[in-house]
Amino acid sequence: GCEAVGIVFINSYANNANELAALEAVRAVWPNDCVNASSLILPEIREFERASTTALNVCLQPVVGKYLGLLDKRLGQEGFDGELLIVQSNGGVMSAETARTLPVRTALSGPAAGVIAGAYIAAAAGFPNVITCDMGGTSFDVALVSEGRGAQALQSSIDFGLVIRTPMIEITTIGAGGGSIAWVDRGGFLQIGPESAGSDPGPVCYGLGNDRPTVTDANLVMGRINGDKPIGGKIERLDTEAAKAAIEHHVGKPLNLGIMEAAEAIVRVANSRMAGAIRLVSIERGHDPKNFAAMPFGGAGALHSGALIREVGLDSAIVPRFPGVTSAMGCVIADMRHDFVHTINRPLDGLDIAALDGEMTATADKGLALLRQSGVNLDRLDMEFELDMSYIGQTHTVPVPLQVTIENNSAGITADIIRDAFETSYRRTYGRLLDNIGVRILSLRTAVIGRRPKFDLAALRPTNTGSVDDTVTSERQVWVDGGWQTTRIHDRLALPVGARIPGPAILEQADTTIFIDPGLVGVVDNFGNVIVRRNS
Repeated sequence: GCEAVGIVFINSYANNANELAALEAVRAVWPNDCVNASSLILPEIREFERASTTALNVCLQPVVGKYLGLLDKRLGQEGFDGELLIVQSNGGVMSAETARTLPVRTALSGPAAGVIAGAYIAAAAGFPNVITCDMGGTSFDVALVSEGRGAQALQSSIDFGLVIRTPMIEITTIGAGGGSIAWVDRGGFLQIGPESAGSDPGPVCYGLGNDRPTVTDANLVMGRINGDKPIGGKIERLDTEAAKAAIEHHVGKPLNLGIMEAAEAIVRVANSRMAGAIRLVSIERGHDPKNFAAMPFGGAGALHSGALIREVGLDSAIVPRFPGVTSAMGCVIADMRHDFVHTINRPLDGLDIAALDGEMTATADKGLALLRQSGVNLDRLDMEFELDMSYIGQTHTVPVPLQVTIENNSAGITADIIRDAFETSYRRTYGRLLDNIGVRILSLRTAVIGRRPKFDLAALRPTNTGSVDDTVTSERQVWVDGGWQTTRIHDRLALPVGARIPGPAILEQADTTIFIDPGLVGVVDNFGNVIVRRNS
């Protein structure tokens, strides 16, 4: 019944001859695509992380390989003659064949696609610093993009302490989606999530069997969601009375609150949890939130953007033209990318620089060959080199980007270039250098990137020329800050460029609802984004 085998020799990062011999021995008696060796998956020091990543990869190979094989076959039967590419956790895409071999690189790839699209949309709108906020039915995924680049992590942990060591966009996830369940704990405190009703059975208002209130139920009761025109098209009409009854029973009575106060408490706690996640990726890592804009997307994110501006002190929020499909757009615009790592584990003094230069060139050539084999149309090819370095005796390393290019089969690297780059990175991280201590290079990291043609966001520019008043579809009472306020409802996609909508206001469209809080104003930019700011 065995489906896959992973082979891990403790020092194969330094010399994998024995590990590869064992690999061939297993394949000789059991020919199988799902037999792999750790040095082919993660040729890096740290045997636990390498073993864990290898184990996860070979466990995924039979599942992902079968799925991609069937998908490829069905697409062919349906006449699809385009490119089947798979999003990676590093924000790039790879061929389906590479994904069959290295499925572990798809971990957390869905949220990564949203970050890629968010960074691209924000940069086009003039916001190089942005915090993407993907709020769907179950989770709230946050990532920080500084100067147009998403923060990268070298590894992540999943359940049971298993480690995935592969480059990935750094994403913080909390259980605060639209379907996250509100409940009162034993101490009498209101909690949101992590349990979620998801999309099936979904919030109480869906009428599909769940009887515990969710964030979506609270937004509906407060008038922020149109119960007669729910997004997604799955449910014809939302049951407001059922949502009220659930909120009253599970939250209102235990906390001695009225229905509306309980609903507002649910939203406030959800906002507080989201704000905490944003502070985690910004303030706690040395970034000032006032220099960043939020980019809420997913079905529910734009309902909470105003509260996040106020609670965290963000500059503004950018609501993309079609928030519900932002992650899908990320799949379309992501570049082809292959990452490699090679352990060096040597002091800089006395290092064979020529050998390092040769390794950089050889790895770059390997990546370029993979890009060419994919057959994907690319605008240009880029290479990025980075060293993991530290002072001798230190456990933790700092990433050290190298500003070099391959010319005449050489990277032109020198010890002085490496030392200067290390001191720049170390000083930026820790604020000072250490005197009279040698420097060590642990690993070389190489990224080979094929830039794909980008989606022209000008295609999203609104063509409407009417006034803002022409886009008003109705008015309704919305609960805001402890009381009802008459609020105008706008058709978001009918708003012209330059339209200015002061809060409170609600903008409705098929894939999301935008709530502009009192004291804020939304302005439509040239790409159809709604930029939400304080109304000064």
